[in-house]
Amino acid sequence: MDKSALSSWADSWAREHPDIESLRGFVFDINGVVRGKRLPVDQLAKICGGGMRIPLSSANVDIWGRDIEGSKWVFETGDSDGRCEWTGRGPLVMPWSDRGAAMVPLVLQNDDRTPFDGDARNALAAVLNRFATLGLRPVPAFELEFYLADPKAVDAALSNPLTGASVIREGVLSLDDLDDFDAILTDIYDACKVQSVAADAAISESGIGQFEVNLRHGEDAMKVADDAMLFKTIVKSVARKHGLAASFMAKPFADRPGNGLHMHFSILDSSGANVFDNGDTDGSVMLHHAVAGVLAAMPESMLFFAPHLNSYRRLTPEQHAPMVACWGYENRTAAVRIPGGPPSQRRIEHRVAGADTNAYLVMAAILGAVLAGIEGNMRPPKPIKSSAYSTDHAHLPRLPLSWQDSLDAFISGKMLSEFTPNILRDMVIKTKQQEMQRFTAIVTPFEYQSYLDQV
Repeated sequence: MDKSALSSWADSWAREHPDIESLRGFVFDINGVVRGKRLPVDQLAKICGGGMRIPLSSANVDIWGRDIEGSKWVFETGDSDGRCEWTGRGPLVMPWSDRGAAMVPLVLQNDDRTPFDGDARNALAAVLNRFATLGLRPVPAFELEFYLADPKAVDAALSNPLTGASVIREGVLSLDDLDDFDAILTDIYDACKVQSVAADAAISESGIGQFEVNLRHGEDAMKVADDAMLFKTIVKSVARKHGLAASFMAKPFADRPGNGLHMHFSILDSSGANVFDNGDTDGSVMLHHAVAGVLAAMPESMLFFAPHLNSYRRLTPEQHAPMVACWGYENRTAAVRIPGGPPSQRRIEHRVAGADTNAYLVMAAILGAVLAGIEGNMRPPKPIKSSAYSTDHAHLPRLPLSWQDSLDAFISGKMLSEFTPNILRDMVIKTKQQEMQRFTAIVTPFEYQSYLDQV
């Protein structure tokens, strides 16, 4: 809309929301952390009109929010600003805020209004454009797992909000756990409704205080990715209001199951038909090409699926966390599962990523690999029928199971570079190298106590 129409719309929105006192213009950085500014509500037209600017380097800071040493986006370029383009969504009211506030999702651009290649959302947009060129539309959905914990407890134990008693049971599919925490789950769902985040079923997972929420599939793949990113912000913010901590860490507790992020997807052609459906349980040739692509790209994509030091604590045997590149029908031990159901609903479930990931990068890596498989007419190996953790499958390609190995695979890989901009690749590499260096330099209390007077 032109400047006059935008100003009129912004004024009208402010009148309709008299309780909103401030706005949060924001982007997500490489690690999926919100970065942006707090502005008065009378700046809405400016924000949505591309008038807000932030340093391009804000997309490329480490997990502690520090600049990346040697990054060209800091001192070499004078830490120059980029243009923030409104995604067209929002303002999104923040119902958990004590004082009325709303979020305005943005994406980084260069001054010439071309997409800034260091913004993960732009990388996904480029992949989706390639699908559109082929007359194809991915229809994805996400499942996200998270823990609710007491931030004041030494072991982060969770107390029942109704009785105050410590929660000691592992409540896989427990309706009691869902009922006990109904107040916080209701607030999460209410916030999702306010922000148009398509949250669907919730279940109690197998870990104490662990829950999973499904985000509904949609033909607007970018909205599905946006929803996943916003959902994590909603859950963490609502949990704080209830005096709890919500953790999407891949493995926050050594003795409890990890948190995964599973992506389901089918693909529609220009007529709206599911290209994975051949009327049979095996799925179409196109489905097999897609499976082959994601399996081939999986090792070098692990840095997107497991981006942090803690991510690799989740990748242990018989914890429903894939460790080898394989696929199977109705097999939840496999990295790629083909769920059952009617052929018209044939889809792929990618089970590798942890919940600690950037959903834009996860979706871009998976769908980019699908494109490579389809365009290259790739063929997958035979599907497995037994546990992927069995020694019978020791011959299958192992995924990188350490942070350093994943970084090495990312650097040397060839498939991912076809749909990941060089600027983004460079940012990811330098960010992870800096984070690794800091973790390596720190002597933990356990290490100190173990060696102090013993060696």
